[in-house]
Amino acid sequence: MTTTLIVLAHPDRLSFNGAWAAATEKASKALGHTVLWSDLAAMEFDPVEAARHYRRSATSSAFDPLKAQKAATEADELPMVVSSEIDKLRRADRVVFHFPLWWFAPPAMLKGWFDRVLAHGAMHSVEHRFDNGLCLGKKVLFCVTTGSSEAESAFNGKEGDVQMLLWPTAYTLRYLGYTVLVPKVVHGVHGYHKAAKLKELRSRLRAVLNDHDRMMAALDKRPAISFNADSDFDRNGRLKVKSPSHSLFIRHAP
Repeated sequence: MTTTLIVLAHPDRLSFNGAWAAATEKASKALGHTVLWSDLAAMEFDPVEAARHYRRSATSSAFDPLKAQKAATEADELPMVVSSEIDKLRRADRVVFHFPLWWFAPPAMLKGWFDRVLAHGAMHSVEHRFDNGLCLGKKVLFCVTTGSSEAESAFNGKEGDVQMLLWPTAYTLRYLGYTVLVPKVVHGVHGYHKAAKLKELRSRLRAVLNDHDRMMAALDKRPAISFNADSDFDRNGRLKVKSPSHSLFIRHAP
């Protein structure tokens, strides 16, 4: 049986992001999936990684998150909330993230969740990352809202290419071995619309929710973001001359 984890990174469950996440739950259950939830705001998840979370001090005088996470993993002493989230990730075949873009990036809560939950030693290691990641075979989908219009969020738009803005978040999951599907993005979602524009927005959002069952049912056919394979890089970690470039983040010299 497929298990789907829903991660909601929005402060209000009554928001469209919250309604969209609920639609993911409904669609997943209709497919016979087991559904897990991480509503980060409702959990009051602390996004700040710090020494105070660990019983044992780091091996150096300064707090080293990687060393602290690895030591806590080996001693079975990771913070309870982190262990619980890791258990969900290990159980889940699919992870669907619901979040808005704020200041050209996901909310700080989600970044902090990555910082703490994707713990060194538990979710990745030097030997287990990228093509050898511990989450190979698992899929990730981002369901994202923006305040900007589709035109403003295009490759030549004033707000910047939304796919580029999401790339670092996608690469975070790629690092763990996940297959990251092309994000589903809904634009122009904000509270300043009035009259006809507000009516049009509500109609668009209803259409997204109404179509969500179909999209989730076809998720296995959704294209994935292309990333370079480990073999595309030389021993120094640089892209080989004859290797393809899939993103401006990793590219050949002009």
